[in-house]
Amino acid sequence: MTGSAQEPAIAFDQAGLTTPDGRVILDNIHLQIAAGATTALLGRSGSGKTTLLRMVNRLIEPTAGRVMVQAKATTDWDPIALRRSIGYVIQETGLFPHFDAERNIGAVLEIEGRPKREIAPRVRQLFTQVGLDYETFARRLPYQLSGGQRQRVGLARALAGEPKLLLMDEPFGALDPLTRAEMQDMLRDLLLRLDKTVLLVTHDLNEALYLASHIVLLEGGKIAASLPAEEFMGSQIPAVQAYVSAVDRGTKQGAGKQCPVS
Repeated sequence: MTGSAQEPAIAFDQAGLTTPDGRVILDNIHLQIAAGATTALLGRSGSGKTTLLRMVNRLIEPTAGRVMVQAKATTDWDPIALRRSIGYVIQETGLFPHFDAERNIGAVLEIEGRPKREIAPRVRQLFTQVGLDYETFARRLPYQLSGGQRQRVGLARALAGEPKLLLMDEPFGALDPLTRAEMQDMLRDLLLRLDKTVLLVTHDLNEALYLASHIVLLEGGKIAASLPAEEFMGSQIPAVQAYVSAVDRGTKQGAGKQCPVS
């Protein structure tokens, strides 16, 4: 999951977003996402993580600066072509409720006009990649799947068109801790085998450290830190120290307690 020395897969060039009433959401963001790397965006709610992510596929347009995807400004892309070239995974998966799992996974290929004889084997391959048994789950509707199973189907759909870029917005945020850990293991193994550039929004520091090679901390619409993942915990940047300290509160408090003597 390491990047190359080539052009960055994604680049934010002094990108900003200010609302019509003058509220600054993102301010002068300069950031490069290396090709083949997994970069995590951390920060409290309202720090601008999801807004930054959605600028990549033009769901949100910057009011200042520009965003580059594969060395081309997003404004020079056809929006539909841009979005089809990028996999997109969100917390609630956005599955079509009346499509079974097989058709949900193949929907992107169907929209692109791929022949059924081409879609069917690709979908079966994707079931295997995300750890779902085709015979068991292919005909199930979304409501017949667990949260983790739905998220696997959503991930498979995002990968169907073999995009080079993958945007993930709190993909496992709604899952219980055990299922979330299973999904993280599956995704980590998948990313080690596939050549993808991933931009991951998360509130979970452990998830960022486990999955990402680089971590960007946003605070108040600005970049407070941009560090290799292995340097994050030991950083002396005050914003990083505050974030790490807040995450570790329960551990520290628990360590300081003494068990009662019976």
